[in-house]
Amino acid sequence: MQQRRETGRVGLMSNFKSIVDRIRTLENERKNLLLEIEELKKMADSKSKALESEVGMLREEVKSLRVLLGGEEPEVDAGQKKKQVRK
Repeated sequence: MQQRRETGRVGLMSNFKSIVDRIRTLENERKNLLLEIEELKKMADSKSKALESEVGMLREEVKSLRVLLGGEEPEVDAGQKKKQVRK
């Protein structure tokens, strides 16, 4: 009976240690994943800003080419027309 209790305690302690180790491993993995997510968010933000800049430059180039090729003022897009009408 005494031996069975000791065997049970050893098993329980081993199981407890296993659970604690698993929790530590998962906490470390969680921390690493959160750091990776933050880095990916920064990369996405940087790429977004670069693309916005590139799109702006391309819009300016289109306007310049329209003026050069057609000799006319660049067309105003629908969003800008609404703003002009409200004035």
